[in-house]
Amino acid sequence: MLQQVLSYQIADSIDIKTFKSAFKSDLYFSDTDELFYIIAEGQYIYVFKYGVVCFLNYDAIRVSEFLRLISPYCKNKFDQSLEEEFKIQTNSVKNKIGFNSIEIIGSDIEVLRLIMLNVSQSVALDYYLEQTTKLMEETNYHTQILESRGRLDLSGINLKKYIGRTLVLKNRIAENLYIFDSPPETWEDENLNKIHNDLSRTFDLKERFRNIQEGLNIIKDNYELFRDLLQYRNSYRLELVIILLILVEVLNIFAQKIFS
Repeated sequence: MLQQVLSYQIADSIDIKTFKSAFKSDLYFSDTDELFYIIAEGQYIYVFKYGVVCFLNYDAIRVSEFLRLISPYCKNKFDQSLEEEFKIQTNSVKNKIGFNSIEIIGSDIEVLRLIMLNVSQSVALDYYLEQTTKLMEETNYHTQILESRGRLDLSGINLKKYIGRTLVLKNRIAENLYIFDSPPETWEDENLNKIHNDLSRTFDLKERFRNIQEGLNIIKDNYELFRDLLQYRNSYRLELVIILLILVEVLNIFAQKIFS
C-alpha cells in the first residue's frame, strides 16, 4: 500500500505541553519534545516542539484544518511554511530506500513513526539552512562594504541586533540537537536502526547539519571582527574627544593669561 508523508515547518516552536492538554486524541507516544497521535486506521500526526507538524495519509483539506487548529499554540508562526513530501510503500518483500520514497516490510507503527521523524528532521534542517543563508548574505554585504569603503556601515545597535539574530539561531539549533541523534527505539532494534541510518543518509542530515554549523562559525568569526572594529572606532572617537577637551582647556588657560 502506497502511503504519503507530509511534513511542515510552520513556526519557530510549538507549545507541546499546552497543545497536549487541549487536543484530545489517541496519543501513542509523548515526551517534552514530541507528540505522536493515532487519528484513525493508518492515519497519524506527529507534532514537534521545534515547529514541525508531520502527517501520514492526510489530504490537503484535513492538513489545513489541523494547521489552523494548532496555530494558537505556535510561536512566531510563518506566513509561508516549508514542507517536504515522502512516499512509503508498505507490505513490500524487503526494505528498500529510494530518493524520495521507501519500501518497508509490513506496516509496523514504530517504523512509520521513525520515517515521519526523519522527514521532519529534514524539513527542520531546510529551515535552519534558510536562516543561516540569510545571515551569511547579511555578513557578506557588510564585509563587501568594509572592503570597498575601508570602514563598517554598522552602528552599535545594528551590530547588536545582528549578533542577536546569530545567537538566537545557534541556541535554537543547540536546543534541538537531540533530533540528530539516534532515537532510543533504535538502540535495541537492529531493523529500526538500519532504517534510521539509511534514512539519515538519504536525507543527508549529518552533512547538511555540518554545513549549517560551518556557516554559523563563519558568521561568528565575522561578527567578532565587526565588534572589535566597532570598539576600536568608539575608542578612537573617545580619544579624540578627550584630546579636544584637553586642547580647549589649554587654550582657555592661555587666553586667561593673555587677557589678564
